[in-house]
Amino acid sequence: MPKTSSAKKALRQTKTRNARNLGRKTKLKIAVKDFARAIATDKETAKTKLAETYKTIDKMAKVKLIKKGKANRMKSRLAKRIK
Repeated sequence: MPKTSSAKKALRQTKTRNARNLGRKTKLKIAVKDFARAIATDKETAKTKLAETYKTIDKMAKVKLIKKGKANRMKSRLAKRIK
């Protein structure tokens, strides 16, 4: 356990950030899975889901959860799947 007050605060910050990042990762995975389900059922709904998934991916790249290159790679691969 941390002894100094600054170490205690750092631990609190780490726990908060970890919880926030975990929620964001979950949101990203759910968006990609929803898109995969939409492709399996209907192409038209898949196109609207693609836009929503792009938005989520861009947002996660903006907050540095994933790197910009990975975000671009994910979007490219999702676009290929819709063809």
